[in-house]
Amino acid sequence: MTTLATRTDFTLEAEHLLRDPSQFKWYAVTLLVLVLLAYANEVERGRLDIVAAGLAVWAADWLNEIVNGIVLHATDRAALWTTTGPTAYQLLIGLNVEISLMFALGGIIFAKLVRRERGARIFGVPDRLAVAVALAALAVAVELFLHETGTFHWEYWWWNVATFPVIVVFGYLWFFLFAAWVFDAPDQATRWRRVGGLAAIDVALALVFGVLLGWL
Repeated sequence: MTTLATRTDFTLEAEHLLRDPSQFKWYAVTLLVLVLLAYANEVERGRLDIVAAGLAVWAADWLNEIVNGIVLHATDRAALWTTTGPTAYQLLIGLNVEISLMFALGGIIFAKLVRRERGARIFGVPDRLAVAVALAALAVAVELFLHETGTFHWEYWWWNVATFPVIVVFGYLWFFLFAAWVFDAPDQATRWRRVGGLAAIDVALALVFGVLLGWL
């Protein structure tokens, strides 16, 4: 109990929700089916580049979320971001099932907003970069709103409202730039090696810090 005493109130609230099966709500199944439908549609169209971009953003978010959980363990105070409030299931300290399924669609949205051919520009800016910055900024704008609702929490001055550009870059921008790298791969083998590499890192970190050490 002494260990938990230094933790913020919202951290303790999130830990109370963490992987509690009694929190489960059936709408999570519907959300999952809708995500699967989006992927199935791209598979049907033969757009495996879009499928890979979708999985790239999802895998990138999992890496951020695992690191976020490690930050909580290391500081014994708070993660970089923490989610509270009603949820169908709280997966990690800053990740619920609703957010996870949203990011499973994020890469598909990105891939649909950019041109298939590389070199396209928007107001003189490469379209990959322009769309990535726009989506990252939109994501942080949503976080700012959620922060105001009291369901999304920041603790540290360097990762907070006043320093939101840091969150834009390290919280989201790299997700979409990674998706662009995957989307623009020269062939399917390279594309799936890139996605699989990050997914393998996620699994390894989850096994070490989650299963073996119990930090997540």
